[in-house]
Amino acid sequence: MEAPSGSATSPVTSLELKVRRSNLRSQPSTLDTRRRQAVCVRRAFKKYGPKSNPNIILDGLNMTVPKGTIYGLLGASGCGKTTLLSCIVGRRRLNSGEIWVLGGRPGSKGSGVPGPRVGYMPQEIALYGEFSIRETFIYFAWVAGMTTEQADEKLEFLIKFLQLPSENRLVKNLSGGQQRRVSFAAALIADPELLILDEPTVGVDPVLRQNIWDHLVQLTKDGNKTIIITTHYIEETTQAGIIGLMRGGKFLSEESPRKLMEMHGLETLEEVFLKLSKRQNMGLRRRSSILSSVTGLPPEHDVEDEMSGEFGDNVSISSRRRSIAVTDDNNVPELPPEEKGSSSFKPLDSNHMKALIWKNFLWMWRNVGVMAFIIGLPVVQIILFCLSIGKDPKGLKLAIVNQELQNIAMPCVPPIGCNNTLLSCRYLKHLATRNVDLVPYGNEDDAIHAIKKGKAWATLMFSSNYSESLVNRLEMGKDVDEWSVLAADLNVIMDMSNQQIGQLLQRDILFSYQDFAKEYTTSCNYSEKFANIPMNFETPIYGPREPNFTDFAAPGVILTIIFFLSVALTSGAMLLERNEGLLERSLVSGITGIEILLGHVTTQFVVMIGQTVMVLIVGFAVFKITCEGQIGWVTVLTILTGLCGMCFGFTIACACETERTATYLAMGSFLPIVMLCGIIWPTEGMHPVLRWISYILPLTKSTESFRAMIARGWPITKPTVYEGFISMSLWIVIFLTIAILLIKFKKG
Repeated sequence: MEAPSGSATSPVTSLELKVRRSNLRSQPSTLDTRRRQAVCVRRAFKKYGPKSNPNIILDGLNMTVPKGTIYGLLGASGCGKTTLLSCIVGRRRLNSGEIWVLGGRPGSKGSGVPGPRVGYMPQEIALYGEFSIRETFIYFAWVAGMTTEQADEKLEFLIKFLQLPSENRLVKNLSGGQQRRVSFAAALIADPELLILDEPTVGVDPVLRQNIWDHLVQLTKDGNKTIIITTHYIEETTQAGIIGLMRGGKFLSEESPRKLMEMHGLETLEEVFLKLSKRQNMGLRRRSSILSSVTGLPPEHDVEDEMSGEFGDNVSISSRRRSIAVTDDNNVPELPPEEKGSSSFKPLDSNHMKALIWKNFLWMWRNVGVMAFIIGLPVVQIILFCLSIGKDPKGLKLAIVNQELQNIAMPCVPPIGCNNTLLSCRYLKHLATRNVDLVPYGNEDDAIHAIKKGKAWATLMFSSNYSESLVNRLEMGKDVDEWSVLAADLNVIMDMSNQQIGQLLQRDILFSYQDFAKEYTTSCNYSEKFANIPMNFETPIYGPREPNFTDFAAPGVILTIIFFLSVALTSGAMLLERNEGLLERSLVSGITGIEILLGHVTTQFVVMIGQTVMVLIVGFAVFKITCEGQIGWVTVLTILTGLCGMCFGFTIACACETERTATYLAMGSFLPIVMLCGIIWPTEGMHPVLRWISYILPLTKSTESFRAMIARGWPITKPTVYEGFISMSLWIVIFLTIAILLIKFKKG
């Protein structure tokens, strides 16, 4: 609107000057004004996405909720209502702007927000389905610092008032409407100063909906309770003291329902909302312009009507209280110490911890089948490992071409005593004890063809004068002829496509020959060392003469099982709570991230101890995995590994938004840890760069420590042993710290 001829300023500017002069003479200060408001939002701006293409949710929004009133927040889905409420309760941060709630900034020390001063009912049900109605009330009552007796008193009233079924009914067995009523009751139970209800009457019987509104009006009668409510039913907010019409991240209006309809000359709030929305689409975004166009009144009348709660950039108006105050939003003074309230902040609240631990154990008790599976799964895995990994393969077929026999049908009967005939059969007797199947073939070509066809793993060929040539080689030494030397060789052709089988067969063939040579030479009164190579392997200092892969892999496998099952358990529990709104509701009620993590650690630690004990009993007592060290320290290291896995699971849950992302991250970390931590192959065989990387991974040092204790019997004083404990403890601190910081600071 243009200023009239000869006037230096426009009517709006003149009005601003009048307001400023009036405020200086008679109105309270900005600080006093904010003390009188339950919620005060100024210039709220919130966006998501990149700077190049941001998704603006709140666009310079201003909101004033006087104490002792019902404030109806109306708007279509996606207009920013839930984001605004999350900012008010301190669960999200604005990109710019300010929010004051109950005289303090949300999240500030001692403000009580988040905390028991605010009752919050989110849009989701956000309840534990396995809990009964009474158990749900007890949990939220304990969180608020109430006793069980006080919770039972509230329970009796709320069940009657909200027409709920028996207190022993499980939440998951209730209808959708009943579940919402229980969620509503959980927000009421602590008698908070500020009650924030997101769609509380969806699916509720009309008569009961009216009763709920009557109760909300009764709560605010004394002026000590304030209620912010969002609803799909626009007309039911006619009972609210003031409503805010929200669209596109801005307020179209903020006024009492009756006055809104009077100003617009319309009979329903829905018609008012529709008309203001159309005007907004036409580009008239300033509140005063919208009012002037719709009502035909000059801008001066906007001082009386106060639709947006903010005129221009720095004039705050409240028609409900008929007061006008200048707000200097760029220089907001701090509240005095007494306004912030007594600082009762404690890192750990005993009531919170009692509620969380009780809740977690109760959930486990109600899911006995799931818990039995969780505890039994590592036992099944260690049984499968012990039965399938590290055992010598049996039934491997060896093709035997023995030309000392006249034909393949002739039995190969080894002689007894110092007999120089059929030494090939004498050797094959020892080889047969190695659990291999000896299959005779008539010629070399058929035997080699059997290997090519996969019917045999190796071919052993004895010449027709093998026994005579071998004796000549032993007795004549350097004087033996070349033909006897060649004829005394046992020729072996193998399939080495499978490294493990090939190496085991080489070992069996070699050890069988040593046993055969020892038996033959002693039977002929020679020294048993006569036919051996001049090298003597004494009894090993650590480990058996013939080590098995089970003993080598067991430390890494046991720690990996405990570590990653703990990851799955904790990340699953945290994501379940967060995605169903349970985590958000707990945080709004005043529970801290540290308390939530420690609550899960305490309960799941008990489960993990059960898993550890069962795995170690099955591994060491049932399957006799070698354990030369102290089983107590082995148990402690395994428990530390499980605790580290729990903390890693918390980190994954806090960093990821969905179960799918968490699953990908957990699976993506599994293979690198298994491959690089010396679990299936020694770290000494890795590329130097990967070897350095492996040293900083969680399971590398702990696996070496575990292996040193069970295979070598080393005590905790050895560096290799205690370094595993130190490494695991450091990773626990690192993961737990990251998880706590993510919970504390990861706000949208």
